[in-house]
Amino acid sequence: MTPRIVFVLGTRPEIVKLAPIIRACDRAEVEYAVVHTGQHYSERLDGVFFDDLELPEPEYNLEVGSGDHAAQTGEMVSRLGGVIEREAPDIVIVQGDTNSAFAGGIVASKRDAVLGHVEAGLRSFNRELPEELNRVLIDHAADHLFAPTDEAADQLRREAIPDERIEVTGNTVVDAVQQHERLARTKSDVLTELGVADEPFALMTAHRGANVDDPDRFQGLLDGIGAYGAHTDVPVVYPVHPRSAENIDEYDLDVPEEIRCVDPLNFLDFLRLESEASIVFTDSGGVQEETCVLETPCVTVRESTERPETLAVGSNVLADPTPESIVAAAFEVRDGPNDWESPFGDGHAADRILETFGVDAPPLSEEVPL
Repeated sequence: MTPRIVFVLGTRPEIVKLAPIIRACDRAEVEYAVVHTGQHYSERLDGVFFDDLELPEPEYNLEVGSGDHAAQTGEMVSRLGGVIEREAPDIVIVQGDTNSAFAGGIVASKRDAVLGHVEAGLRSFNRELPEELNRVLIDHAADHLFAPTDEAADQLRREAIPDERIEVTGNTVVDAVQQHERLARTKSDVLTELGVADEPFALMTAHRGANVDDPDRFQGLLDGIGAYGAHTDVPVVYPVHPRSAENIDEYDLDVPEEIRCVDPLNFLDFLRLESEASIVFTDSGGVQEETCVLETPCVTVRESTERPETLAVGSNVLADPTPESIVAAAFEVRDGPNDWESPFGDGHAADRILETFGVDAPPLSEEVPL
């Protein structure tokens, strides 16, 4: 009997990494429903996002919105309970470490549904980060833990999670990058639109509260990335997250002239920039993975990372939010070996995840569109 699946998501990175599994369900003719909690929802961004990735609109948008972590998560759990009861899925799948994933995990574990956690076993070992608590708690509640790497699986075993609950599948980020890069090549004109089609450029993101909510850290981050641009005479494209833009204004921060601030981009445009940039500066976990797959050097402005595999293969270097640290890290990763092999799998993680539930999806067509 083919299982019925409910996907619970609430942020754009979750959409990206669950998209390959949703597409595999379509190919295998598996019944499913997508629930968007509304954690980071905006009609302007998310509505276009699903359309750009050629995904069906979610059956549910819970419109929870922002709020402190406890209130937001509690509201998600309350609203998700009714949806899960109505849908009566055999399986609930969540991805990553967001409040949406955590809420989906709580509800599924309290209902008669199997819980699958995509990207299980990641650890930053920094319990001050809410994402760290989320990912640990989801892992210990889940029935199926889809570890992206052997290292992640070993971490789960160290936490006394039984082998029978752990499956090393690779990371769906590889599936997603491969599938979406094909779409980006046909649908994105961002290089021409930003005037960087024929010149080297760097790319940056900065959105984590630890960086952008602290004016000194945020200014140091901007100064450091600007200094790299000045040293190398390379412009830096910065799609500014709304929260970061508000803080730049509120704190009256100085954005170096080497940094070109642009409006937030859709994912295909951003992926195109990632693939063509000479280097990427970020504080995002997903960007660390994507640049590793795309063979683009990356500097992560954070004290730790839950993607240590990127450090091990040399695609990524950590930096403090100071000009000296950021510039040194940038030259280190830029001038280091650039022939690393991605540690995140072969692009068939989605198929392996469905195989765990007894579902065989036909191969994905090599033609665009997907």
